[in-house]
Amino acid sequence: MTDPGPPAPYPPGLQDRPVAELARSLRSSALTSTDLVTACLDRITSVDPVVRAVLAVDDTAPAQARAADLRHARGAALGPLDGIPVLLKDNIDTAGLASTAGSRLLAGTPPARDAEVVTRLRAAGAVVLGKTNLTEWGNFRSTRSIEGWSAVGGQTRNPYAPAHSPWGSSAGSAAAVAAGMAPLALGTETDGSLVCPAGVCGVAAIKPAPGTLPTAGVVPISTVQDTLGPLAPRLADAALCLAVLTGRPLPAAPAPPGTVRMGLWHVKGMAPDAQELAERLADRLRAAGATVVPVEITLPRDMLVDGLDALCAEFRPSLERYLRGRPGAPATLDEVIAANRRDPVELTLFGQELLERCAELTDGDRALAPALRRRSRRRARALIDTALAAYGVDVLMAATSGPAWRIDDGPDPFTRTSSTLPALAGRPVVAVPAGFRGELPIGVSLFGPPALEELLPAALLAERHGEGPRTPAVPPRVPSPRSRR
Repeated sequence: MTDPGPPAPYPPGLQDRPVAELARSLRSSALTSTDLVTACLDRITSVDPVVRAVLAVDDTAPAQARAADLRHARGAALGPLDGIPVLLKDNIDTAGLASTAGSRLLAGTPPARDAEVVTRLRAAGAVVLGKTNLTEWGNFRSTRSIEGWSAVGGQTRNPYAPAHSPWGSSAGSAAAVAAGMAPLALGTETDGSLVCPAGVCGVAAIKPAPGTLPTAGVVPISTVQDTLGPLAPRLADAALCLAVLTGRPLPAAPAPPGTVRMGLWHVKGMAPDAQELAERLADRLRAAGATVVPVEITLPRDMLVDGLDALCAEFRPSLERYLRGRPGAPATLDEVIAANRRDPVELTLFGQELLERCAELTDGDRALAPALRRRSRRRARALIDTALAAYGVDVLMAATSGPAWRIDDGPDPFTRTSSTLPALAGRPVVAVPAGFRGELPIGVSLFGPPALEELLPAALLAERHGEGPRTPAVPPRVPSPRSRR
């Protein structure tokens, strides 16, 4: 039998257009939100059996779309997100819908109230399309976890190569956007959980500084370091979404190349092909007129230890504060650990060593968290600011991570990323697609200045000079016998 070759990319649909273009079409009645939501639901039906990015669809989405259509027909649109479908990571509370953080322990009674960020989305007229899968508990359960896997949603897969990982923890949000299931999605990040899946799934993400968006109603790791952010096929779409949610305008145009000075950081231990691709992007930026110089930054081990110790100390009070508002859920971290041990699915693939480590901390240990946090944040910011000043650059750029690894039955390999330094510093990060290694996307992250407004024009310029988008060719079946449910 002749090998039919790889599957053809799916044809672009309504939902694959830029969000600003969709908004104009909705305002002019050239397009209805009902048609747009239908296109998204059809794409979910078509490709999600393979990608497994969507954990739950909101049955009220068609009614939300009809309400948006009535507003547009009356000339009473609520703004550029009115009628635009958005998927939400399933650690973000939605009243009456899912909101499990991937854990079967939260799958019983949905929350009674929306997270504050969802309230803002609804006030802007966005259509809550559904919830996306994630690495369970935001990837803060085990040191040997599997990215993109949860006991509720199973294994999310990379839409460009479904035998490969989508990374995490915002795996479902990144994979769904990459596969055209929605024009926008929200995810969360503590360290890398937005930018890393964006990088390996070939989409853009904005990780704002902590506090930019409210985290009330979001299953936490650390209320100090957690943040929410948008993912989209294009950076301008993500910036538009964030501008609506924050109520402040954000730059939407690339900086003139001649005004940009970037420092290219090759992270020690990063996959060589990711470093090479970042260097190729730097060469294209130089050819366009930007200044890109190599920079060296070394992350002190004790700074990283301080950051992890602070996270562990912050986790229990952050989680238990959230759990008090979830009737039917375990009330304490100890109850979560005990319930996981009784559950027939939760611990089948990996353990819960991080949860257990956090549970063993004493009140005295947790009292050290503010000092550890201040020290690690001060040192991380000093590393960034010193590099910016010493090399005379405005922003830093680095490969986000190496390409996605092949999904296997064991724990994921250790992979270097560039996300930890800005995460510890509490600085914003913007991730954009840079190119491909074979069929696998690789992204770059830009960070440095404390204000997102200073960062976005350079990131938009970097995106413009990437290798360009491709459409994932999602096959009709997963080319691997390993299913992970």
